[in-house]
Order: sequence, then structure tokens, then C-alpha cells
Amino acid sequence: MTADVAVSLSVLAGIVALSYATRRFLNRTLAGTGLSGYAGELVSTFQLCCCTHELKLLSEVGGIEPRLALTLTYLASVVHGLTFCGAIGNPSGALEHAYHARISGRCALGRIACQFAAAAAARVAVPVIWGLGLSRLHVRHKLLGYRCVSPIRAQLPEAAAVELACAFVVQTAITRTRSVEEKYRVHAVAAVIAAVVYAGGRVTGAVFNPALAFSTQFPCSGNSFLDYCLVYCLGPLLGTMSSVLLLDKLVPLLSGRSPPLRLPPETKKRT
Repeated sequence: MTADVAVSLSVLAGIVALSYATRRFLNRTLAGTGLSGYAGELVSTFQLCCCTHELKLLSEVGGIEPRLALTLTYLASVVHGLTFCGAIGNPSGALEHAYHARISGRCALGRIACQFAAAAAARVAVPVIWGLGLSRLHVRHKLLGYRCVSPIRAQLPEAAAVELACAFVVQTAITRTRSVEEKYRVHAVAAVIAAVVYAGGRVTGAVFNPALAFSTQFPCSGNSFLDYCLVYCLGPLLGTMSSVLLLDKLVPLLSGRSPPLRLPPETKKRT
């Protein structure tokens, strides 16, 4: 088991290193074209999905201890936060950026398309990596036909509520820590993600990201496509928007402050 974990960690490191190099190359190549943001979404979401596939394999098939699984989840979240370089990697997050006029609606839709394209690419690429047979765990998974079972272990409304709550908590943590220095902020958000995975993982897997779920959960047997859409798309979207509306509307109202004024991206640039 130790050897399998070491191989998986090496695979994770290789994915992150390759993604980082690709991201830097594309940023230099596409500088000034307006396409670097979309390229960043492609590479970063691909990195996120590939790493999550490997961690999911370790946890569900490799049977590693829950404490180690949570530790790896925390470390992976920190690494993603430090290397994404402005990419969002989450369709709900892209919509939140559009709502706050950090990006235009058209840009948000383009980024979401890139996120789902990267999620689909990761779904194809990861079995190729496993097919190399780098560890006994990879070989065993290959012999099983890369099968996975739906992690939903509750009625659909309850499962959707869990994903909603997970997305709400994570989005609230992201929003409330925006003023914190980045090197500290990523650790705070990663700690919240690990806590959320611990709390909701046994019910739904605690994905709270529609693109990531499309890559890691949708191929699994046990539920229909519509079931997965309800739990992993609608739930996180409602959770994110609930957090946004709470912090933008209700909290300022209760504190006697005016809600923040949102300006279109063009207006913000002129000012």
C-alpha cells in the first residue's frame, strides 16, 4: 500500500508540474490575445480533475485511511490554490464572478465551456495514465475495467442539499477571505474544503463543483444522468448563489450598510 501511495503522489506531482509548465507556456504565447484566461481554465480544470481522479482511486479502491485521504485533499487544495494563477476551475465560481461583474457574462460562459471540455478530457486521459500500470493499484483498477459506483448514499433531495451546503460553506469561505494575503488564504480555504469533504463525503463525495463532478462522478453506475445533474449541478449552483446573496444582500441589510454597487466590467476599467 505504501508503494501505491508513493506512485500516486508521483503521478499527482507530474500532473501539477506538467500543467504548470503548460499554463506558463500558453500565458506567454497567448499574451495580448484575450485567450489566456480561457487557456488557464482549460489547463487548471484539467489539473484539478486528473488529481481528483487519482485521489478518488486511492480513497475508494486503494482503501487508504480517512485521515490520510483528508490530508491529501487538503494538500491538493493548497497546491491548486497556489498554481491556478487566476483560473476559477468551477462553473459556479464563474457565474459568481459574472454576477459581481469581475468578468462579463459572455466570458463566464466561455470559461464554463472550457471547464467542461477540460473535465471531459481528464475523463479520457486518466485511464490512459492508469493503463501504464505504474502501481499495483492501477493494474487492479485496469483489470476491473475502470468501474466506479455512484457515491450518492441518500435520497436525491438530501444528496442535493448536502452538495448545496458544501458549496455554500466553501463559497462563503472564499468570499470572506478575499482580503487575506494569498499565501495564507489558500490554506484557510483548503482547510474548509477538507472539513467539508469530511462532513459530506460519506453522503455524496462532497464534490460541490459541476465540472469536477462531470469528470469524476457522472461516469459511475448507480444513478441516471438527470440524478447527477440534480445533485452535482443544481445543488452546488444554488449553494453558491445562496452564499453570494446572503453576503451581498442580507448581511449588509442587517448591519445597516448599503449593498455593494456592482459595475459592468467596461465601467470598472474606465474608472
